[in-house]
Amino acid sequence: MKISLIQTHLTWEDHKANRDNFTEKIKSIEATDLILLPEMFATGFTMNPQRVAEESKGESVQWMQQMAKVNDCAITGSLVIKENGNYYNRLYFVYPDGSYKTYNKRHLFSLAGEHKHYTAGSEKLILEYRGWKICPQVCYDLRFPVFARNTEDYDLLLYVANWPQPRIQAWDALLPARAIENMCYVAGLNRNGQDENGNNYNGHSQVIDGLGNYLLEPFAYEDVQTITLDKAHLGEIRAKFGFLNDRDSFTLHPHR
Repeated sequence: MKISLIQTHLTWEDHKANRDNFTEKIKSIEATDLILLPEMFATGFTMNPQRVAEESKGESVQWMQQMAKVNDCAITGSLVIKENGNYYNRLYFVYPDGSYKTYNKRHLFSLAGEHKHYTAGSEKLILEYRGWKICPQVCYDLRFPVFARNTEDYDLLLYVANWPQPRIQAWDALLPARAIENMCYVAGLNRNGQDENGNNYNGHSQVIDGLGNYLLEPFAYEDVQTITLDKAHLGEIRAKFGFLNDRDSFTLHPHR
């Protein structure tokens, strides 16, 4: 399976400017199965949901559906969504036919006050796409390995993020850790540039195999990278090493 990571700047709270930028970037992709967009790709990581939130089937979701259909691929990233009076940092995984699945970010970034403005999700999403089992998560979720633990035998763990430069060492350490402990491919897609709050982002998007080897090493510049994942290789290393056979069983309780 081919996955394409679009690492770029985001224009603050400007849906159209960001969609236009991603439309141009997507045009450079010749053929792919899955396109990754950053967390809150239409607005940047804003704590002003009342100003920028879209409906659950709003313009940015419709744009994702159009891009998926035109390019015969899936596309994923998160948006600020208002539903039933609540605001969510909601990831959409849009299939080539325009249908989609959603995941509301479980771990809200309290350091920036995200928990004061958004409602946390509770359900882990595992989906199937073109013969692959995929687990998509959002940014701060990366710091919580229990929630990502591979009890479902998924093949690919995704993180879409707005992860700032001062803490990029944690991003670089935790992504390979998630790949190694879960014996799966991990793709982490981060933004670059600067936001309205003066936060700097240096990307470091990357793709790692189930043994912790880089298929795409962290990079800081604005670019689109397409990487091919080999499911047979993943099956071989799982059969050879069998580490997942010794994993602990546990029950994950909702946030209290």
